[in-house]
Amino acid sequence: MKQGLSLRVSQHLALTPQLQQSIRLLQLSTLELSQEVEQMLDDNPFLELNTDEAPREEFGLAQADAPVRDDDREAEFVAEPMAALPPTESTSTTAEAEAPATAEADEPTWDGDGTTEMVPDDGEWGGDAPARKNNLGDDGEMDATELARGQESLQQHLHRQALALRLSAEDSAALRFLIESLNDDGYLEDSLEELAIGLAGRDEEQLDELVHRFTVALRLLHHLEPAGVGARTLGECLTLQLRALQDGADAPAACATALRLCAQPMELLARRDVKRLAQACGDSEADVKAAIALITRLEPKPGRRFVDVERNIVVPDVIVTRIGRAAQPKFRVQLNSDVMPRLRVHDIYAGALKAHKGEGHQALQQRLQEARWFIKNIQQRFDTILRVSNAIVERQKNFFVHGELAMRPLVLREIADELGLHESTISRVTTAKYMATPYGTFELKYFFGSALGTETGGNASSTAVRALIKQFVSSESPKKPLSDNQISEMLKEQGIECARRTVAKYREALRIAPANLRRAL
Repeated sequence: MKQGLSLRVSQHLALTPQLQQSIRLLQLSTLELSQEVEQMLDDNPFLELNTDEAPREEFGLAQADAPVRDDDREAEFVAEPMAALPPTESTSTTAEAEAPATAEADEPTWDGDGTTEMVPDDGEWGGDAPARKNNLGDDGEMDATELARGQESLQQHLHRQALALRLSAEDSAALRFLIESLNDDGYLEDSLEELAIGLAGRDEEQLDELVHRFTVALRLLHHLEPAGVGARTLGECLTLQLRALQDGADAPAACATALRLCAQPMELLARRDVKRLAQACGDSEADVKAAIALITRLEPKPGRRFVDVERNIVVPDVIVTRIGRAAQPKFRVQLNSDVMPRLRVHDIYAGALKAHKGEGHQALQQRLQEARWFIKNIQQRFDTILRVSNAIVERQKNFFVHGELAMRPLVLREIADELGLHESTISRVTTAKYMATPYGTFELKYFFGSALGTETGGNASSTAVRALIKQFVSSESPKKPLSDNQISEMLKEQGIECARRTVAKYREALRIAPANLRRAL
């Protein structure tokens, strides 16, 4: 065997810490970004929130994409050295996110160019955003998130009712335990024996005592509001609600029949098999139909309204407003200043680091550069969101004028090619980011849809087709609902080629029941 030396040239891609952070921030939702900012404020002493109401430079696509001339940069440094965060490079704001740099060292570093001078990068960014403040201040205004937090949860609602009951310490503790064991829908998923075993283990005497306490507490729970809470099955939930109705002064006449129906298999009730239910209960078909109509007005998930209060809060990242005359509508796209963090580098700490170079100077310099990169990456995140949003509004202008029926087909590649970005970048930007429009608040992904062929050779957006299906169903006869095949034929009459299976898929995505379940009795 002969030994020798040889040279080989190869290329590989490596993500620097700056680029990794830029990509990670880009895909975070508004809530996750807020948590990331809070974490960075706790970890990095050089980073702080800016509470000054400083004037802010014009912000938008022109400023995000255009390089700053040297004479303008110098004039800006003299006039307001700490008022804004101009671009540190003459490239596009998303250039770093699209072209990964090759790491020169195995260990991650935030050194950057190694400078510790106070540059305008240390200024605040996001001057339009109001400073963090207590929502219980003098103005008395509260945002949507704080209002949601102020609402009662299901457990809090039940605990408040339990305070009015005169119970022994043991029964009160058992009731509290059952309340905390409920799921979001208000159901008790575990049996009383399983709950008791979790507390007492295999001690038979203590186990029997706990099961007895839980049985008493469950009866009490069933009498609390909302009716049906604490049920183990759907049938029990409906039965509890019907009994509550039956105890009322104006109890419906169909309550007795409805109670007998709930004792039957739920599959028969789901299929609305009137004949078999009438035979099983011994009632006439007319009485069974009246009872089914009563059952459909009940709430199958008693805890739903409490969960909706906590979860259905969406804060838009982008706001689209209509401007100009009605004949020639124009739309203005702007970032929501309420979700833009106002950050800056702590000038006192940075100045002290510049003046004193002692032990640990290199580590502190790295933390300072990390803070600067964090501010820059957040700015780049919002710049990219704004650019993508403008491109979406430009291509879906008919939607903003006429609504979802006018939505046109759009895929990620079209926006990526227009902005010079990668499809994965567009996917990150449009995930968990929301746009407030004149027709409501939608996720950015909502504006993308596949194309369906038409008789004229053009394409129709799948979003518009779903809206058309929803329109057909809303105008159908309750006694003769449209089948998937009929909807497919109606779409063909509109010039849209859509198979029955595609109609069924879109109908399920819209959470529309099949025709047999939509039929009125």
